[in-house]
Amino acid sequence: MRISYRLGHTLLFIGSVIGIAFALFLEHVQGLNPCPLCVFQRVGLIGMGIFSLIALLHNPMNNWLKRFYGLLSTLAIGWSVGVAARHVWLQHLPADQVPSCGPGLDYLVEALPFQAVLQQVLSGSGECAVIDWTFLGQSLPFWSLVFFSLLLLLNLWLLFKPYR
Repeated sequence: MRISYRLGHTLLFIGSVIGIAFALFLEHVQGLNPCPLCVFQRVGLIGMGIFSLIALLHNPMNNWLKRFYGLLSTLAIGWSVGVAARHVWLQHLPADQVPSCGPGLDYLVEALPFQAVLQQVLSGSGECAVIDWTFLGQSLPFWSLVFFSLLLLLNLWLLFKPYR
């Protein structure tokens, strides 16, 4: 089966919408408040969705523009993969090595410069190590990592496939 440029970005955009819809469902219907790492994962997913939508609507004829959109989309979802992997790693730390809980993301954004917020959030906190949702014995960050990795593979395929 050949996946065209437009179909590939349509699938990526739909994947982004489904991922964000599920995250919002868990937050607003199931009552699971996202930790700072979860919020950062959403940022990459939203970024990928935006770049894929732009690529889909623009549908450039120029191969360099196709690769540029693909690169932006790949970098965005790559961010989510990295943050999700960090999140899974934090959840598998022994209890005595889990970082202590820090201030909330809202406070960090108001009180610190962006670089310090990024460093603080990516170092993780105790709330990020809590497993409060599982499916088939695995945590939400694990399933997010699987989902983001599949989207990353599709992105990489679109980025490196030969265009005529």
